[in-house]
Amino acid sequence: MVQVTYPGVYIQEVSSGVHTITSVGTSITAFIDFFREGPTDEAVEIFGTADFQRIYGGLDDRSEAGYAIAQYFLNGGSSALVVRVANGEAVASAALHMLPAPDEVLLAEAANAGRWGNHVRIDVDYATVDPEHTFNLAITRYDSNAANAKPLASERYLNLTMDTAQPRYAVKVVNDSSKLIKLRAGSAATSSKRPAASGTLGAAITPATLAALNALSGKQFKLTLGALPTRDATLVDWSVGGKTVSTLAQLRGYIEQAIRTSVSGTTSVPAPLAGATVEVVGTNRLRVLTSKTATGYSPTDQLTITDFSGADTTAADLGFDAAAVVNVQQYPLGSGAAGGPATVIAALVVGTTGSDGTAPGATDLIGNPALNTGIYALDRVDLFNILCIPRAVADGVPETDTLAIYSAALAFCELKRAFLLIDVPTGIDETQEVKDWLDRFAGLRHRNSAVYFPRTQVPDPVNDFRLRSIAASGTMAGIYARTDSQRGVWKAPAGIEAVLNGVAQLDAKLTDAENGVLNPLAINCLRTFPVYGGVAWGARTLVGADQMASEWKYVPIRRLALMLEESLFRGTKWVVFEPNDEPLWAKIRLNVGAYMNSLFRQGAFQGATPKEAYFVKCDGETTNQDDRNKGIVNIQVGFAPLKPAEFVVISIQQIAGDL
Repeated sequence: MVQVTYPGVYIQEVSSGVHTITSVGTSITAFIDFFREGPTDEAVEIFGTADFQRIYGGLDDRSEAGYAIAQYFLNGGSSALVVRVANGEAVASAALHMLPAPDEVLLAEAANAGRWGNHVRIDVDYATVDPEHTFNLAITRYDSNAANAKPLASERYLNLTMDTAQPRYAVKVVNDSSKLIKLRAGSAATSSKRPAASGTLGAAITPATLAALNALSGKQFKLTLGALPTRDATLVDWSVGGKTVSTLAQLRGYIEQAIRTSVSGTTSVPAPLAGATVEVVGTNRLRVLTSKTATGYSPTDQLTITDFSGADTTAADLGFDAAAVVNVQQYPLGSGAAGGPATVIAALVVGTTGSDGTAPGATDLIGNPALNTGIYALDRVDLFNILCIPRAVADGVPETDTLAIYSAALAFCELKRAFLLIDVPTGIDETQEVKDWLDRFAGLRHRNSAVYFPRTQVPDPVNDFRLRSIAASGTMAGIYARTDSQRGVWKAPAGIEAVLNGVAQLDAKLTDAENGVLNPLAINCLRTFPVYGGVAWGARTLVGADQMASEWKYVPIRRLALMLEESLFRGTKWVVFEPNDEPLWAKIRLNVGAYMNSLFRQGAFQGATPKEAYFVKCDGETTNQDDRNKGIVNIQVGFAPLKPAEFVVISIQQIAGDL
């Protein structure tokens, strides 16, 4: 209330009491399985197959959920949550060191576990604003470890330092931005150290030595191309004699040309040297790198430059004598090799090789609620509506594990007001087989679950587009999303509109008689009809068997109820701590009633009038004085659900005519 203290006009704003309730999403689908890369035990939201390719590496024939995700988006899905789980995976890593002493300055690890990290390489150079103290990092991910591997992604970080007090501290800058690696300080890290530059970095060249080089005449040099700890060396002779140079830039070009055209006896220049490059570092140093795209290139190669004979001092004049830093061409993660002089290589931490581990088992998929792993990684997300775990019925998974996985998933879905799509295992393609299988899994009959039979077959891009039998849950989750978007969650995701996009054929072609046996058991059938093709031809929950006589017989009714529960739960939080009396109850009736009426106008409920379709009750009858003393307000909301026309009966008779 406004406080009146002086004669005049006062303005105050009065609340209308309107707290609009909006419906939550109904088809955000979560998938849990092994993927070749991506964050582990973390739910990441993706919005299409491009996101799945970028974050999780795309399809992999070891991942059942990968195909389910592709089918989900193909059939109408728009938002998915992906949880990667693995068993025994390893993270690729490498040590970035300072030479000639074997000092571990930085330790680099792939951003997440998996074999993909073995294809990441790091370049270090000193072409910075302060070449004597700072460094640049270039991180490149390749499609393989082959010499001619293609780059897939790259990142570059400039003017880094190892001084933790500086804003360009390498560990912080890289870890804040990189999608490829994570850094941490090595055991010998100090503010004055930095990792050795890639390639062969010469010592300082003075103006006097530069002038002295003009006196060279056909002097020969020797390049040794090899890798540590052992590799056959290739000797290549080259010369910079006969050239008049006045700048380091000129010298750089002459040396580069000489290396690229050098020979060893009658042997042509090795391919890595044919494309070698020479760079000027700072103002008075040279760096030599072999060709990264050449056949036979190895990131652990080393290029050592020495005098051709003991009497020749030109290597020292070029800064490539004992003072030169001879390092690997690149720092490859997961290679198990770390470069450096042979005398100190054994003392260096050489990193670990990344691996994908083995297929996740029941323990990995279920996870630990205290650590938010496995299924429980979804505890950290705001909302999901549908859960698919096709790995639970993959080849080789024991039935005891399948039961354990789905049982834990059902309990979690009930807690989160979500719906579980259960798959049938590979090889179950007969009516009697699926009946027997469900009898063994009778404990999975729950109002928040449904099963679809048979499995689907889709062209497999990973294996020359041969047909692959996959679980139907991903396809059906996409149809759920498509139906919700086009018609509403109260429409059964079945019928001639529920076409199975991307499905070439089904594991079994069911007849009407077989459909008639399975439908009363709450086994939803996928059928193939002329003209329409493959369609979903059932919409019952697993408690929808005729004998169970459940009020949650149909999928759309149960999913509508879950949406109402979650929407009202979120939309009535403003009620907490409000004065518990008739003004509050009136506001509750107003807001909840307005929300229910909006759904009625969309066709969510049966009935010709709102009174027939729903009710909202919150008054002195639902909340008595004892409830008020306990701080409780009771709201009763009821709705008349639209049940799908599962059986259409048409009566036909002949007209007898005018008797």
